[in-house]
Amino acid sequence: MFREIFYGWWIVAATFLISVYVGCCSFFGFTAMIDPIVKEFGWSYTEVSFASSLRGMEMGILAPIVGVLVDRFGPRRLMLIGVVTIGVAFMLLSLTQSLWTFYASFILLAFGAGGCTSVVTLALVARWFRRNLGKAMGITVSGFGASGLLMPVLVWLIDSYGWRSALIIQGVGMWVVGIPLALLIRNRPEEMGLVPDGAPLVKPATTVASRQPKSPDVEIPFRDALTSRPFIYLNIVEALRFTTLTAVVIHVMPYLATEGIPRDTAGLVAAAIPLFSIPGRFGFGWMGDVTDKRYVMASSFSLMAAGLVAFHFAAAWWPIALFLLLFSPGFGGNMVMRGAVIREYFGVLSFGKLAGITLGAASIGGVIGPTLTGWVFDTFGTYDPVWIVFAAILCLAIFFSFRIRREDIPGH
Repeated sequence: MFREIFYGWWIVAATFLISVYVGCCSFFGFTAMIDPIVKEFGWSYTEVSFASSLRGMEMGILAPIVGVLVDRFGPRRLMLIGVVTIGVAFMLLSLTQSLWTFYASFILLAFGAGGCTSVVTLALVARWFRRNLGKAMGITVSGFGASGLLMPVLVWLIDSYGWRSALIIQGVGMWVVGIPLALLIRNRPEEMGLVPDGAPLVKPATTVASRQPKSPDVEIPFRDALTSRPFIYLNIVEALRFTTLTAVVIHVMPYLATEGIPRDTAGLVAAAIPLFSIPGRFGFGWMGDVTDKRYVMASSFSLMAAGLVAFHFAAAWWPIALFLLLFSPGFGGNMVMRGAVIREYFGVLSFGKLAGITLGAASIGGVIGPTLTGWVFDTFGTYDPVWIVFAAILCLAIFFSFRIRREDIPGH
């Protein structure tokens, strides 16, 4: 039975599980460590939040380079190096005694995460699938959403054994889980005598023509894609989206604490953010296959903005529930749309490089969002104004989403 399963689906399963672990430990789970670290060292929320911004900035600088490397050397080697590096970064982070070593560890963590998530995994899936690309990408990006399942475990580890021991456990776990999964990766289906979507690779020209999937409808040269208006607008949209997303993800537990929500309950809310995004990843991904992706993106941003308005009133339960039902599916849907737009508008030949540049643009928002949010709290003693401001920023993202028009691509 297992032999009959196309190996590409094993690739998808491996990338999904790696994304689950990395998503919890290096992205969504950081919010659970802010208060214990602030309490031990007396650092400000701005200083601690800046570590996450450094990680985002480093990943942003690295992402275009990773895009070039994955197109040239293949995803397997990069994913293996990334998994090992993340484990080392967690070990070093557990030894933190100063703010500078704290920052240095996060920079190393960014290098590792950049090698085994996002650009690399999406480029890998784009090589293994054509006809089923939407489904495969939807499953892969849902790994970050499913990482919320591990959040209660992470909060329990921190509260039971301390944040340093929790980091050591996370590092060892990354090696135990990630290295075997990375070794399952194969760069291309041709390495196993297959073609995308699973047909056997055969040599006669007539058979190849009948067996090979049709080539993508469009292949825009890299330089033309890079300077086109749709790609520029897509990068602006991603920067605005990530500004808001990282601010919420990093500060959700400290913010809820200021609203009188118990820490264990706040941890469940933090876990629910990625989990509630999973329906959005699949639902909006399906909508993007049957309707204009610009409208899907705009709809996703509308949900995110409405969710942030509800988040402003998080002292009560019903606004928290409304926030989860609106914000999470919205950001999940836009994560799928990023790769889908690049593939549909520009093709797959330069997918890695273009996706890397887009992630680099998003990282600008990843630097601004958490740091600005921490500064607002340190300065005014409250988080309240920032959520309304970010809702307005998402309205700007809606405007730019409508500007991503295929007819503006040169030579299209």
